[in-house]
Amino acid sequence: MKKKMTGRDKTFWAVIIPVLVLFFTFNTLPMIKGLIYSFTNYKGYGSYDYIGLRNYQDLFTDARVGKSYLFTFKYALVGTVLVNVLSLVMALGLNGRIRFKSALRGIYFVPNILGGLVIGYIFSFLFTYILPAVGSATGIGFLQNSILASEKHAWIGVLVVGVWQAVAMNTIIYISGLQTVPQDVYEASMLDGAGKWKEFWKITFPLVMPFVTINLVLSTKNLLMVFDQIMSLTKGGPAQSTESISYLIYRNGMDGGQFGFQSANAVIFFIVIVAISVFQMTVMNKKEEQL
Repeated sequence: MKKKMTGRDKTFWAVIIPVLVLFFTFNTLPMIKGLIYSFTNYKGYGSYDYIGLRNYQDLFTDARVGKSYLFTFKYALVGTVLVNVLSLVMALGLNGRIRFKSALRGIYFVPNILGGLVIGYIFSFLFTYILPAVGSATGIGFLQNSILASEKHAWIGVLVVGVWQAVAMNTIIYISGLQTVPQDVYEASMLDGAGKWKEFWKITFPLVMPFVTINLVLSTKNLLMVFDQIMSLTKGGPAQSTESISYLIYRNGMDGGQFGFQSANAVIFFIVIVAISVFQMTVMNKKEEQL
């Protein structure tokens, strides 16, 4: 006999069905269409023909695509290290016995609330006008020219903005992890005569390792997908030196008539991000087991 639906069941399906429909419409369906377009010569308009794996083959011989991958990996690698080191240091400070602790946590979280484009435009004005003016007034040579105009150093400006914004969320996650560490463990280490540095490496760090794993995966994924900062700061320049994969997919896919080709690029990029995330999770889980 069919079981009669209860009021709780009806509420569950009333909530879950609209969410599934929206998720499929705005996430799954575009992803499927992008996968289909990756096997075509679609320009973003008009008719198109299926060309098989030609787009995927051309990706591995396109110098611009290769350059964007190198920049993105360099940016993500350096950014991940900086974000997690700075976040952990700030979390340790904000988790200590200091005055106005709650207010300071709120202040440090502000960068995460602001939009990436808004922050980018603010820093663009700072790098382009304020710092050169300060450099001219004080005679400091390296500040007199905008860092964003340097083909060699523009990526550092983008990195500063990206790290400044990413640190906020990671700090909150690390604080949550630090609050799970029992105080009894610290008291026992004090009785054993352990110093602060030894206490951190032998007690704090191993116990917050699951939160380190979460932050490593999230920060790497977010930094690999950098877009807003580049859009507002450099637009991929100068001379395509700061062109990330996400920005290249958007720029050439939407404006450059390479919709099918960049769809293939997006598919490969998605696979790369998933592979890196799985690798990180596997390595870090083994580390957690050893500790």
